[in-house]
Amino acid sequence: MKTAHSRRDFLHASLAGISSLTLSASSYARIPGANQKLGIAIIGVGGQGGFSLGNLAAIENIVALCDVDSDRVKKERSTHSQAFFSQDFREIVTRRDVDAVAVCTPDHTHAPIAIAAMKEGKHVYCEKPLCHSIHEVQALMNEARKRKLVTQMGTQIHAGDNYRRVVEIVQSGKLGTIQEVHTWVGGSYAAEDFPADKPAIPPGLNYDLWLGPAEEQAYHPSFVPFYWRKYWKFGTGCFGDMACHHMDLPFWALGLSMPLQVTAEGSPVHRTGCPTWVIARYQFARPCGGSPIPLTWYDGGKRPPQFDKEGMPKWGAGNLFVGTEGMLLADYGKYLLLPQDKFANLKLEQTIPATKGHHREWCEAIKGNGQPLCQFDYSGPLSMAVLLGTVSYRTGKTLEWDQSASWVKNSQPEVDKLLRKTYRQGWSL
Repeated sequence: MKTAHSRRDFLHASLAGISSLTLSASSYARIPGANQKLGIAIIGVGGQGGFSLGNLAAIENIVALCDVDSDRVKKERSTHSQAFFSQDFREIVTRRDVDAVAVCTPDHTHAPIAIAAMKEGKHVYCEKPLCHSIHEVQALMNEARKRKLVTQMGTQIHAGDNYRRVVEIVQSGKLGTIQEVHTWVGGSYAAEDFPADKPAIPPGLNYDLWLGPAEEQAYHPSFVPFYWRKYWKFGTGCFGDMACHHMDLPFWALGLSMPLQVTAEGSPVHRTGCPTWVIARYQFARPCGGSPIPLTWYDGGKRPPQFDKEGMPKWGAGNLFVGTEGMLLADYGKYLLLPQDKFANLKLEQTIPATKGHHREWCEAIKGNGQPLCQFDYSGPLSMAVLLGTVSYRTGKTLEWDQSASWVKNSQPEVDKLLRKTYRQGWSL
C-alpha cells in the first residue's frame, strides 16, 4: 500500500497542474485586481440560485440577474434593484460589466448557458450535477481549459470542515487499505408519465426559455419550478441530484476519476419518469495501482449490507469506508470511526487548510488567489461517473469506460443517445 504522503503528493501535483489552466480569461474579459470586487451575474435566481445570490452578494458586486420567471423573483429583483435584469441569459453573458456567472438553472440547461458564458470569457460557477449528459460535461471541461477560465461546481459541502477531516483520516492509512465504499441517501424523486392536462402558462414565466434545449413538452406545474428532477427530460432523479454531493467525499479522499465499469439496478425503468430506487455498483482504479475499489451507490431507502449488523449506526445518508483496519462512517457534518474503542485516542495532524467558503474560493481564484477545489477538471469526472450510473440503470447494461477514448467501450445506439443529447432546433453548445 502507498503511503499517506505519496497520496498527498499526488493531490498537490494535480492542483499544481490545474493552476496553469485557470489564471486568466479570454481577451474579452476584464482582469480584476486582487482587491477589486467582481461583477457577478446570477442565472437562475429562484431556489438554489437564491443561496448562491446571498453568498456572492456578501463578497462581490451583483451586476445582473436572470430568471425565466420574472414574477417568482420579484423579491430578489427588488433587493438588488441596481442589477440589470433579463429573462434571457444571452443578454447577460455578453455584458461587459459581468466578470463571472453562477449558473443555477435546471440541469438540462446548464451546458448551453455555461458554454455561452465561457465563450464570452466569463468565469463559471455551475450547480451540480454539472450537466445533463456526459458529452455536455466534456464540452464544459474543454471550453474551460481552452479559455483558461476559473470554474467551480456547486458541491458546497466540499468546503466544510468535516469533509476535510474525513479525507485526512482516509489518506493517513489508519483504516488500512480501503477495500470498499458504500454511499447512500434515503430520498427519492420518482415519476411516470407526464401529466395529461395542459394548464395555462403563468404570467411572468417564459416557458420556451425554461424548456431550453429539451424537446417540446407542454407546461405543467408538477415539474416547474422544482419537480422537474423527477423526469429524465430535465433531470436525473435522486441519483443524479444527490450523488455528486455524497460521492464527492470518496472521490476526494481516494483520488478517484472515471470508473472502470458500472452496473445498476432499480425499480422498473420508465421512459419518462425517474426511479423509486437505484443501486449502482462501480469499480474504480486506485491512483497508485492495485486491485480496483468497489463503490456502491444506494437511494430510495436501500442501504449497505453492513447496516444489518447489530449495533451499526443507521445514518440516513452518507458514506461508509471499509478498510482492513477499521471502518469510517461520514455524512455532511460528522464522522464516526469503528470500532470506536480502537480509535478512541486517534489524533491526526490537520493537513488540509480551512477554506473561506465555496463561493469565495472561486472568486478569490479569479483574482489570482489560490485555486478552487471543485473546478471542472475535478468535478467533471465526478459528474460523469454519476451520469454513467444513470445510463447503466436506464439501459440495463454494464458499462465500461475507455479512458483513452473518453467514451464508453463498444457503445451501442441505445447507450449513446443517453450519453449525447439531441437539442431541439435553435439550441446548441
